[in-house]
Amino acid sequence: MSVPRLSDDTTNIGQLKQLVQQFVDERDWGKYHNSKDLALAISVEAGELLELFEWVREHEIRALLDDPSRRQRLGEELADIMMLSLNLASVVGLDVADTMGRKLEMNRRKYPVELVKGDYRKYTELRARSRETGDAGV
Repeated sequence: MSVPRLSDDTTNIGQLKQLVQQFVDERDWGKYHNSKDLALAISVEAGELLELFEWVREHEIRALLDDPSRRQRLGEELADIMMLSLNLASVVGLDVADTMGRKLEMNRRKYPVELVKGDYRKYTELRARSRETGDAGV
């Protein structure tokens, strides 16, 4: 069975989870897809994604992303991570949109715009520095 052409503009998370589940069910792989093994597989695929950037200098990244074959491979590795993540969410019973919404709200509180805008440092370091300088607004 082939997968129809999908687009971010017309496909929702539930549909993606359903497609991944269908793929797993067709192959009778559910017995192997427990939360631990899926988490491990996500890590392995993340390593394969990182491998694409290994030894690439900062000024070479644009060329890497502009190369059609490397861009395709990047997309494939990212898709593997996303499929495994959606599968894990299904296995453990997480609503992905709700979970992401809650995490974004947590991050909004941890990283308030007035504290972190334009600064890459971790929020704990920025809060400590803010206390040192007496910025009571944060």
